[in-house]
Amino acid sequence: MSPSDHLTKDPRNIPLGVALIPVVFLVAMLSITIIVFKLDAHIPLICASAVAALVASAYGHSWFRIREGMMLGIHLAMGAILILMVIGTMIGTWMLAGIVPSMIYYGLQLISPGVFLVATLLICSIVSLGTGSSWSTAGTVGVALTAVGQGLGIPAPMVAGAIISGAYFGDKMSPLSDTTNLAPAVAGTDVFSHIRHMVYTTTPGYLIALGLYALLGARFSGGEMQAGQIDRILGAIDAGFFIHPVLLLPLVLVILMVVLKIPPLPALFGGTCLGGVFAVVFQHQTVARVFAAAHSGYKAETGVEMVDQLLTRGGLESMMSTVALILCALSFGGIMEKSGMLNTIARALLHFARSTGSLVLTTVLSCIGMNAIAADQYMAIVIPGRMFKNAFDARGLHPKNLSRCLEDSATLTSALIPWNSGGAFMYATLGVYPLHYLPFAFMNLLNPLVSVFYGYTGITMTPADPKAVDTEEIGTEKPPAVDAKP
Repeated sequence: MSPSDHLTKDPRNIPLGVALIPVVFLVAMLSITIIVFKLDAHIPLICASAVAALVASAYGHSWFRIREGMMLGIHLAMGAILILMVIGTMIGTWMLAGIVPSMIYYGLQLISPGVFLVATLLICSIVSLGTGSSWSTAGTVGVALTAVGQGLGIPAPMVAGAIISGAYFGDKMSPLSDTTNLAPAVAGTDVFSHIRHMVYTTTPGYLIALGLYALLGARFSGGEMQAGQIDRILGAIDAGFFIHPVLLLPLVLVILMVVLKIPPLPALFGGTCLGGVFAVVFQHQTVARVFAAAHSGYKAETGVEMVDQLLTRGGLESMMSTVALILCALSFGGIMEKSGMLNTIARALLHFARSTGSLVLTTVLSCIGMNAIAADQYMAIVIPGRMFKNAFDARGLHPKNLSRCLEDSATLTSALIPWNSGGAFMYATLGVYPLHYLPFAFMNLLNPLVSVFYGYTGITMTPADPKAVDTEEIGTEKPPAVDAKP
């Protein structure tokens, strides 16, 4: 029998109770492995993939179909994996070139501890709004701000939370962002109506987050006690590197390239090359050391322990564990999607959507659940978007209400789940575990709540345009293919 014969068999529908078996198994395995054993999520995800494959096989799905689901899931992440690898090489060369040390050096002198968290939120918001990319923002200014925050004595989870809040603000609101274009395409509206409608939920969440970071920062306003520590850091950086404002040029150029719509992968690789050139020209490093830093990362040896911890970062090898985690997670999500188990779970949730408020709540929870199960924010946008489109239409709601819900939940919560591609990337880049920065990612936590509040109160829940085209036709359109998260 040929592989094509296996693929032509008609599998049976998997009932809800059975579809939940791999999910319950995954949650149990992750809880034991992460909380009890203090280990990574790779093996639980592989085991859960095996359970999902067994369930699918029992309901008539051939191995070829199951493998196809795994491959499709992995294919979805290939762009993200390539970007992750390039950012690893860029961090390594930027450390060697003195680019990140220069950002830390000037940041420690210009930003006081009391306003640091607010400044971090604003800086990352501006960069991400201009680039449309949370990943590029975290991989460039986010890395430097993490080190500056540690130098100022501010806990790393707080700093990471502020970075992620700002980075995902732009990811959500910029017309350059892929998710900002995907969500309205799935829901059946246009991108600028979508962005204008998101202002209503984004503004309250952002202002509250700004106030909370200001309150947290007030705890560190007595920066005098950090003066001695900061002086030691500045002295060690100054002794180990040539520090000059010209070393900030690669950061500006990378951001400019992304703003000018140069694809993220070549733009970031250009940043890696610039780092190598600057390392040779300004730090008098050899080409061999540049290649070594890009591959294995930069190892600082300044003699000051804190500085060595701040600067020993980057390299292609540092991203390999995260790459493996993404592959494992999306293999599981691919099986669940291909076998129809994700659709079965999503359909079951529709029974709880009996009012506009409960419909919004169900959509938000479905997106968060898909981020955890499918481990990818694109699937968390597309699957609930397709499933709830007709429900929003039936309630006489404009499609931009649905697209806003998708962004408020699927986009913003992806970075809060350790095995999601977003959370895995932020962990690898910022060095802070997602469950540790989760309580401080105020923007990401507040936005879904604001969206649900609006659903129950009816605030800004725009009714459908009676002149809109047929909803059945919109609902059956396939969303456009998108690149992986830049």
